[in-house]
Amino acid sequence: MGSYRLAKAYALAAAIVFSAGTIFNAGAANAAEKVYTLKLSHFVPPVHAFHKWVVGWTKKIEEESHGRLKFEIYPNGQLVGPPNRQFDAARNGITDIAFCLHGVTPGRYPMTELANLPFTWPSDGVNLPEMAKRMTELAPKYLAAEHKGLHILFMVMANPVVVYSRVPIHSVADFKGKKIRYASITNKELLDAMGAVPMLIPPSDTQDALAKGIAEGATFPHEAGFAYKLASVAPYAIEPPMASATFALVMNPAKYNSLPPDLRAILDKEAGVKGAMDFAAHWQAFEKFARNFEITKSGLKIITLPPAEVAKMKALAKPIIERSVEKLEKEGKPAREFLAAYTK
Repeated sequence: MGSYRLAKAYALAAAIVFSAGTIFNAGAANAAEKVYTLKLSHFVPPVHAFHKWVVGWTKKIEEESHGRLKFEIYPNGQLVGPPNRQFDAARNGITDIAFCLHGVTPGRYPMTELANLPFTWPSDGVNLPEMAKRMTELAPKYLAAEHKGLHILFMVMANPVVVYSRVPIHSVADFKGKKIRYASITNKELLDAMGAVPMLIPPSDTQDALAKGIAEGATFPHEAGFAYKLASVAPYAIEPPMASATFALVMNPAKYNSLPPDLRAILDKEAGVKGAMDFAAHWQAFEKFARNFEITKSGLKIITLPPAEVAKMKALAKPIIERSVEKLEKEGKPAREFLAAYTK
């Protein structure tokens, strides 16, 4: 082959390689710039602490991803309906991410629900960031199995409930015969043990039920008491708190795995223990604000039960806790081990 023809062949080959490289690089650039939009559903109203927090959380992730991750947030059940549909909607891909509480489907997440039992929190007391940290860290070993079909982003505990009451309550004996709205099955069991009459009333109907005397009390955290203006019809709050409730932010696994590794890394960094503790601190701060507001602006009177009466309540709670643990242990689940790790 003559030198001219050889040079021409080399030039042609180089052009082909350059062209292929250009196409490859363009394809890589396009893939890098692809935008992934995630639907995030929850059931609480826009005024709730979670909605306000998650707006900021998603904005931060969008900025860290340089706009490659976007979020559409659907509050108040707008996308999938009532609370008991939220987790399944994420499982089925109706939504990509869901935030919900386990208590709306009693018995479906029995290991997780152990943390809902009366007076069940770390030994140093109610501290939402620490509770969220422990639940999130313990989830892979103890709780992931019953969240099959869901990728857990983080877990968190709610502010524990107190009893809003139309009349003063100073002892366990004062609960006897009182009609009290309960927030979960475990709340109901403790109210039963104290001789109260538990009533199943939707949160939005509670103020009216108290105003009309249909109910004489209701179990809510102060943030909910603030939201539903309960102090106007139930001017007493009985402390200390009785029980918390478990929540989780979960994601459809297929959607999670479909994200490029660098975007998954951003999501992982902002979720997990970091996300759990950050939201928990935000939630706890709002609880403190709500309690102070009710006392100073709404005239709420706090009644703190004396230690001897709290001890009686804890004694009544002990068999409730033991029954729940023993039932799961008989099913071969490490309930006692999980509870010990959570409450240490």
